[in-house]
Amino acid sequence: MEIKKIVMGSDHAGYQLKLKVKAHLEARGFEVIDVGTGSTESCNYTVYAHALCEAIQNGVAPLGILVCGTGIGMSMAANKHKGIRAACCENTFSARMTRMHNNANVLCFGERVIGYGLACDIVDQFVNTAFEGGRHQARVDDINALDEGK
Repeated sequence: MEIKKIVMGSDHAGYQLKLKVKAHLEARGFEVIDVGTGSTESCNYTVYAHALCEAIQNGVAPLGILVCGTGIGMSMAANKHKGIRAACCENTFSARMTRMHNNANVLCFGERVIGYGLACDIVDQFVNTAFEGGRHQARVDDINALDEGK
């Protein structure tokens, strides 16, 4: 299944990199749904993590990308949402493996941590990699069971 729709969000600290990565994805033919923020004015990242996760939960797109200063806060907030498996990645190997083995559906990274070129490489690995399933499915099922309090 080729993914051609993605949701993006950022806070003020990730805004500039979000715009650049969004343009990169659009140039590759992706439809990018931007849930905000719309400026570098200080804001709470939790608002945008929630908006992105809700969009995924509602079937707007299968994958999302969140950008803040480090990616850590966004990943923490995103992982509080049922059905969301967010991974903070600073390298291409982690981005590829989190899709292959964890079926991650949200990628998080930080504008203060990585540059534009690396961010695009990480995003490309994330969107181009499929979940392997097989023995990894049981682990993803265990993660999903945590959403149910099991």
